[in-house]
Amino acid sequence: MPTLSDLVARHTALDSADVEWMHSLVSDWQLLADLSFADLILWIPLRDGSSWLAVAQMRPTTGPTVYHDDVVGTVVAKGERPLLDAAWTEHRICREGDPDWSSGVPVREETIPVRRVAPGGDPQGSVIGVIQRSTNLSSARTPSRLELTYLQSASDLAQMVAEGRFPFREDEPILVRSPRVGDGLLRLDRAGRVTYASPNALSAYRRLGLHADLVGADLGKVTAELCYSDEPVDESLMIVASGRAPRETEVESGGTVVQLRAIPLIVGGGRIGALVLIRDVTELRRRERELMTKDATIREIHHRVKNNLQTVAALLRLQARRLSVPEGREALEEAVRRVGSIAIVHETLAHTPEEMVDFDDIADRVMAMTGEVSVAPVVPRRLGSFGVLPSIVATPLAMVLAELLQNAVQHGFVRCSGELTVQATRGAERLEVVVADNGRGIPADFDLDDSTSLGLQIVRTLVVGELSGRLAIAPREGGGTKVTLSLPLPS
Repeated sequence: MPTLSDLVARHTALDSADVEWMHSLVSDWQLLADLSFADLILWIPLRDGSSWLAVAQMRPTTGPTVYHDDVVGTVVAKGERPLLDAAWTEHRICREGDPDWSSGVPVREETIPVRRVAPGGDPQGSVIGVIQRSTNLSSARTPSRLELTYLQSASDLAQMVAEGRFPFREDEPILVRSPRVGDGLLRLDRAGRVTYASPNALSAYRRLGLHADLVGADLGKVTAELCYSDEPVDESLMIVASGRAPRETEVESGGTVVQLRAIPLIVGGGRIGALVLIRDVTELRRRERELMTKDATIREIHHRVKNNLQTVAALLRLQARRLSVPEGREALEEAVRRVGSIAIVHETLAHTPEEMVDFDDIADRVMAMTGEVSVAPVVPRRLGSFGVLPSIVATPLAMVLAELLQNAVQHGFVRCSGELTVQATRGAERLEVVVADNGRGIPADFDLDDSTSLGLQIVRTLVVGELSGRLAIAPREGGGTKVTLSLPLPS
């Protein structure tokens, strides 16, 4: 299905500012649909002015829908929908008299002109589209006070759309999950006193510690008293709770966290009151804090493992210095390098919030460590990028890389300089790594399966057994050795 931007750019004459206004409206018109118990369709005139194009659609979560199929992309000629034409030409909200039964269920239609008032521009603004509001009357009955409050609030909000006062230009970025109408709603008068509180909203304030009746109370004052004792009152909280600004905030008291969103109602140039949407987010915030605590614990574990590995490496290094047998000293030094490559991965994980690491940094550090202990003047170079890898891949791959580089330095170059490269090529599903040198090369009768080298046995076990990859060692064209790794990437 084409997006709103695609449809507008392809078929209409709206400019970028108009499109941005449309996006702001569509991102927040679920509120209007839920308060109205109605479907919303946004219509824009085509570039030649001959027809209407449906560019967006919203169904209510508080009532039955009228349109079970998507209508976005539908084109109707002007004259086929008189209410659309009337709202566009007369710049007013137009309502249908009798319900329409053409779809098999009674539907009441209404059209709302969408006006955009540019900052510093025409105070009347310009009409850039029309919202069709369709209400399914099949389950019509005597409305409750909650439904009457919803409908009155929807009427005020529709008038704000027609006057270019909604969505709010100065509105702060909406949180990832803003409260919805069904989560809890308060209706405030001009002075910030509560005139209606839905059951969910009242329950949220009960959990905050309110024992008195909320209707008739000054919401800003009540909220401040629930959340603060001897501390100064947060002015931003008072502004949101009194409904004077279109903002969001959270309040916490007694272990309960409640999210508030204020929607000032400005009709006819004056503020007539406000809507405050309320959502109890206690459990959500508790889970977020638990996750943060777990992340911090995991990072601390990685930090301690790194410290322990460094201690083990230091002990092995001390032991190596006390040995007079060259073979034993060399074996312990190789063990130190292996432990060090694992410690590098844990050190990186100790500074990341997730079990994902930038392996380019690890590879560079492993190569630097190899160059520092190399007898021959060989400095490994990295070509390409490994990218971000999970720790279950990064740890064995770091050991593999350290072993291959050490083998190349130790056996490929005998007190002579040369070139040693690590080429990484990352695809959608596999990571290809080539470690190549221009040293002495491998013997003509070399067979990986029969090799008795501990380092190569470690490499083969990690690549084939743990990483489920493929390993190949062959002579390099032009002299030297080329080791190729092909590793599957976790989905």
